This record gives sequence, structure tokens and C-alpha cells, in this order.
Amino acid sequence: MAPDPWLSIYDDTYHLAQEIAEKIHLRERCLRNGENPARITVTIRSLVKKLNERIAQLRDSLLRSVSTRQITQLEGDRRQNLIDELLTKERQLQMSLSNDGPDPDVVRSSLLSGGASGISKYNPWVLEEPEETRNLSNRELKQQQQRMISEQDAGLDALSNILGRQKQMGYDIGNELDEQNEIIDDLANLVESTDSRVRNQTRQVKLVDKKSGACALWVLIVLLLIAIVVVAVWPTKA
Repeated sequence: MAPDPWLSIYDDTYHLAQEIAEKIHLRERCLRNGENPARITVTIRSLVKKLNERIAQLRDSLLRSVSTRQITQLEGDRRQNLIDELLTKERQLQMSLSNDGPDPDVVRSSLLSGGASGISKYNPWVLEEPEETRNLSNRELKQQQQRMISEQDAGLDALSNILGRQKQMGYDIGNELDEQNEIIDDLANLVESTDSRVRNQTRQVKLVDKKSGACALWVLIVLLLIAIVVVAVWPTKA
């Protein structure tokens, strides 16, 4: 499925806002060091103008999508909330640029916190920057982030290896269960065959026993008849 163009533009706009926040921090650092920030200020104002255009583009595109029912009302509300957050961030950047807003170091911390909202009462976009990164240069911050990413990649590789081993164990257990099921099926067939033979032998024994009983009865009857005849004839001869 092709990515949604609106969401792609939103991602670009969000990253643009982060870039402006970082450049505002650089501008304030130049001011603290007594350097001329004119060039970076021009760049920031150009990026802010581009940010405004992107937000307007997102707003117009969302309006068309909702009016033509290309997206659901629920999705439209969700995207409107994203635009509102961008507008809030844009106003905060403007305030920081004019030195009327919060400390630029606080704006810079949003780059480290991923732009979390609802944390600060005055500036809901940012978090307080950790003490261990507050005095680091941009290059040192970048190196630290790269080390963190490398550590995360190593952790993910280790996790991937563990999952791979568990997957192989799952396959082995499945194969073992299949073999055990085959053995159980063979035993069940053997038991069924043995039970059938036992039932046949039982029927044959009963049949033989029945015939034996009938034969014995006839022998007794014959003997009884002989005895009767002998008793009947014996007095006559006497």
C-alpha cells in the first residue's frame, strides 16, 4: 500500500519544526558568545515561513479530504489535532525567535525528548533537558546520539538472535511433537488390532465351550438311557 501523502507531508513538517528549534538554539548560543547571528537568523525566518506554508497545505488538504469523504470523520479529527499541535509549536518557535518566549535551551530539549507534549505548562512541546547533555555542543550531542543508536542496534541484534534461537527451538519442539503423535497413532492402531483379536478369540472360546457343554449333555442322556434299559432288563433275566 502506498503511503498517505498527507502523513508524509506531516512528518516532513514536524521534522522541519525540530530543525527550526535546533537552529534557534544555535542562534542563542551565538548571542551568548558575542557572535553575529544574522546569517542564521535569516535561515530561521526562511524556515519558519516554509513551516507556515506546510501547515497551511496540511490544513487545506485535510479540509478537502473531509469534505469529499476520502477519510472518516474520526481520522479527520485526529489529523486536525496534529495540525493544532504543529500550530502550537510554530507559535512557540516564533516566541523563542523574538526572545519573548521560554529559554531556547528548553526548546532545544524537545529534540532530545521527541517533541513530547503536555509536559510543561508554558511550553507543552518540550521537556527539561537532562543535566548530562546541557553543556554539550551539537557535535557532541550528535556523537552521543550515535552511540545510543549503536547500543540500541546492538541490543536489537542480540534480541534478534534470541528470537531466532527461540524460533528454532519452537520448530524442534513441533517436529518432536509430530514424531510423538505418530508413535501414539501407531500404539492406538496396535491396541485396536489387539483388542479386535482378543474379542475374536473370546467369541471362539465361548463357542467351543457351548459346544462342549452340549456334547456333555448328550453323553449324560445316553448314559441315563443305558442305565434305564439295564435296570428294566435285569429283573426279567433274573
